[in-house]
Amino acid sequence: MRLYSGKVPAIATDTVRALLASNDIEAEHPNEVEADVAAVLGQYLADEREVNERAKDVLERTGKSQADFQRVRALVADEKGIKVGDDMLDYVLDQLVEMLMHSTHVDEVYVEDVALRRKMAPILKKHMTVDSALDADVRAQLRHVKEGSREWEVEYARVLELVKRRKGL
Repeated sequence: MRLYSGKVPAIATDTVRALLASNDIEAEHPNEVEADVAAVLGQYLADEREVNERAKDVLERTGKSQADFQRVRALVADEKGIKVGDDMLDYVLDQLVEMLMHSTHVDEVYVEDVALRRKMAPILKKHMTVDSALDADVRAQLRHVKEGSREWEVEYARVLELVKRRKGL
């Protein structure tokens, strides 16, 4: 699963609507709460981008191969204090709950943190599972290229960008 910047407004809207509809939170200006949710998600994306760039720099400086990228990325993320990969969803949910508890735009929170997480997790998952569908689309277009080769890596990245652009991600 991966968070895409193009999905941030939809996630923010769906999240706030779900919490308001179930009376989990009260807000006089829901649009402001949506902006707060979008800000949290945007900050995560910016932090993740920075972690990826720093991991690439470390690989370049140390002369390590791309195969070490995920391990180095995890180390850089820990150093920065964020979670990436499989732990990302829990980290983002924690950030969102924290924001809801402290936002001046949320008038009242009526449920426990766990209940908020239970409501928000499916919404985030729904918008983030685009990843597996994208991967399937890209792989279908690259049947003629041997997986694992350098050509595969280059073509996969190129086709992935084309598919993302076509789907508005």
